[in-house]
Amino acid sequence: MSAEFITLFMFVTMMVLLATGQRVFGVIGFVGAAAALWLWGKGSAELPFNAAFQVLNWYPLITVPFFVFMGFMLSESGIASNLYRMFHVWFGPVRGGLALGTIGLMVVISAMNGLSVAGMAIGATVALPELMKRGYDKIMVTGVIQAGSSLGILIPPSVVLVLYAMIARQSVLELWLAGILPGLLMAVIFSIYVYIRCRIQPELGPALPKEERDAISMPEKLKTLRAGILPLAIFGTMMGLFMTGITSLIESSAVGAVLATIAAGVTGRLNRKIWEICTRQTLLISAMFLWIILAALCFSSVYDGLGAVKALEGLLLHTFDLDPWTILIIMLASFVVMGMFLDDTAMLVIVAPLYIPLVIELGFNPIWFGVLYVVTCQIAYITPPFGYNLFLMRALAPPEITIGDIYRSIWPFFLLMVVTLALLMLFPGIVMWLPDLYAGR
Repeated sequence: MSAEFITLFMFVTMMVLLATGQRVFGVIGFVGAAAALWLWGKGSAELPFNAAFQVLNWYPLITVPFFVFMGFMLSESGIASNLYRMFHVWFGPVRGGLALGTIGLMVVISAMNGLSVAGMAIGATVALPELMKRGYDKIMVTGVIQAGSSLGILIPPSVVLVLYAMIARQSVLELWLAGILPGLLMAVIFSIYVYIRCRIQPELGPALPKEERDAISMPEKLKTLRAGILPLAIFGTMMGLFMTGITSLIESSAVGAVLATIAAGVTGRLNRKIWEICTRQTLLISAMFLWIILAALCFSSVYDGLGAVKALEGLLLHTFDLDPWTILIIMLASFVVMGMFLDDTAMLVIVAPLYIPLVIELGFNPIWFGVLYVVTCQIAYITPPFGYNLFLMRALAPPEITIGDIYRSIWPFFLLMVVTLALLMLFPGIVMWLPDLYAGR
């Protein structure tokens, strides 16, 4: 039986089981262990346990609970909500200003959390009701929040880029630096779209009434500015210590978690309920990450043992005789399709061992490819009918936001993300300028 057939059989079986509603880590681990037992007999059942020991040696994984805890502490304590108040006050006089402020909020939340969940939670529960109350078009702002929250997996400290760095054996710092300009570029493209659309159709995003603007004094504006700077200062301190070499990656993540807790305590917002919510959510997400990684490592070790990497390379390069850019586009398209069914972590640890050696063989930079991978994950997050952010928004949004509204809201931002991806492919310097500058290349 050929390696190609066995690999195809494993993927088809996995997709069928996922369609039954089983948990991702259970399906991936079961298919991997069952395939190993089928192919190599009784002793191969040890593969899941060997994967567990491999994970224990991935020390950067320790950063995951710290970054997740930091994001939840800032959001649950209300410190992150001060950011929205700041953007609300300073951007309100502009048409579409509150939507522009929401995009800014998403960027900052992304820089604090490293995941899309916190941005979506704050955007849907804090920003969305306020925007609708101010007369903003519900479809436009629903799209703004869904697309903006996806920036959490691109802008540092992206947890997904940490996992990619471990699997691809690349520098975490260089990957973080590579994600900064693409993340900001995408946010700017979103903002330009919202601004132009609100200029053409003012009813979609009316400015704050003059009487409401006049009611906010300059001292109050400055007070909101100071409150909004606090979470930025936490992020700046954490990243500054890491980039100057004073602390390691793990130590920096711990510094961020400690500073977020101190900030919540100093502002008088830290209590037992907040502490319990943050620790429970951190444990839940961290355990989910670990289980998925364990299962996916077992799965990938089977097709790695089959020589599937060489089989894929031979299929694309020799059998079909495709050029490198065509192969790259096929890989990115497959990420979008798989991302409609799997989360970014599961997809990364399943497919990356197949794709990364091929990317290097084709002569592409693995750091540049890592950023392209994350952008395709963002696209998959908002791609109907099964995009992760679509269902998360449905769970968090008020009742007047229907699933139809959510699907209609996302198409302009889907196209803008595709445009961003094309720009990053055509102009790799956007991704590589900061890493090359840091490394002196």
